[in-house]
Amino acid sequence: MLFNSLHFLLFFIIITACYFNLGWGGRWRLLLFASCYFYMAFKPVYILILAVTIIVDYLAGLWIEKHTGQTRKVILIISLLSNIGFLAFFKYYDFLVDNINTAFLQLLSLPKPLPMLGEVIPGIILPIGLSFHTFQAMSYTIEVYRGNQPAERHFGIYSLYVMFYPQLVAGPIERPQNVLPQFHRYHSFDWEAVKSGLMQMAWGMFKKVVIADRLALMVDHAYRMPEGHSGTTLLVATFFYTFQIYCDFSGYSDMAIGAAKVMGFDLMTNFRSPYLSKSISEFWGRWHISLSTWFRDYLYIPLGGNRVAEGRIYANLMLVFVVSGLWHGASWNFIVWGFLHGTYLVLAKLRDDHLPALKLTPTPWTQVLNVIITFLLVMLAWVFFRASSLSDAFYIIQKMIFPTDFQLSTTLSRAEIIFSFFLITFLIFKERFYPHIDTSHTTRFYVLFLCACTLIYLFGIYNSNQFIYFQF
Repeated sequence: MLFNSLHFLLFFIIITACYFNLGWGGRWRLLLFASCYFYMAFKPVYILILAVTIIVDYLAGLWIEKHTGQTRKVILIISLLSNIGFLAFFKYYDFLVDNINTAFLQLLSLPKPLPMLGEVIPGIILPIGLSFHTFQAMSYTIEVYRGNQPAERHFGIYSLYVMFYPQLVAGPIERPQNVLPQFHRYHSFDWEAVKSGLMQMAWGMFKKVVIADRLALMVDHAYRMPEGHSGTTLLVATFFYTFQIYCDFSGYSDMAIGAAKVMGFDLMTNFRSPYLSKSISEFWGRWHISLSTWFRDYLYIPLGGNRVAEGRIYANLMLVFVVSGLWHGASWNFIVWGFLHGTYLVLAKLRDDHLPALKLTPTPWTQVLNVIITFLLVMLAWVFFRASSLSDAFYIIQKMIFPTDFQLSTTLSRAEIIFSFFLITFLIFKERFYPHIDTSHTTRFYVLFLCACTLIYLFGIYNSNQFIYFQF
């Protein structure tokens, strides 16, 4: 079920209205039923994957807490392997097999030895949001193992922790310490929370259907066949994609957090104006925060973090970001994207540790310059994220850096191009000066909410575009 659909609007209104008319026992049952329905709207049979992982991790949590010594570690490993196993099978099997088959064909001139997943199981597709709820489930058993979270005895509440519909398919990737206690509480109707949540949902929808989906019209056209476009067109398309993916993903997060807030739940912030960052490390403290902190806590720090030798620190950074690239998708494009960000961070740390004189003296102008440089580095990396192949990505970068044709070719009208740039400017201005929309004054809320809904209706692009991060 897409947030940007009439189906979800009716679903949200009905479920929320019923939610506030039930006691605690009825509420968690309603939310669990609603979450199952929400997920099954995509492909019903895949609910079985969630059911298996929920049962395994629920029992693992209880057994980890019950046992001591090496047994606890074995149970944790079994739990993690079961989650990673589903992820590897559905998401990385074809990538691995394709590379093996290519090696056999090109290096040994032998026919492919392994079938692709679709040849073995016709019609199989990647379960939506698999990487998100897998990581959320893994964080539970890890935290129980570390002693930071008591094992959840209530099977229904634990199931809801994994399946809570607002953040089920694209995050934020929550930690058990934050949301599990909230599911045990009875949340009274709070008009202030309702106003704030609805406003955040409206802003998220505006970012998705008015900005992201409008920018996608040019991005999709240019990236579909980059050889047929000028360097100028590809540069503008890449600039647009940089804001498209931000508005698409942060728009989803806003709607998820807002929907939960209406019912009294507080989910973690996932974005903090990342394109205003003055360094790549700051960017990763503002972009997809729930994932970046997940990798920090469960991969980077266990590898030694900053407490190891200098060379190991650089290796740890590179490993984390390459794995982050793989998390996003089974493709060399995503690996290169992660490798690029890892390289940015390693080079920045080398400069800070050994060549501090190269750092710009903090002034208002150098701060602006740092923001521009960081933005350009991030935009360059997005080329690999969006391009269909590595060859397309390198071609696009070459054409952007060494343009031979400055003509702007696009299916959009001149007015649409200007309007798109205006929307990007408005977004930057809003996030720089008004990062939070004040809804404490009821009249102001009604005016702003009505204006947002009107603008969404008048200027939204309604082509049922799926959220970009649903594929991960």
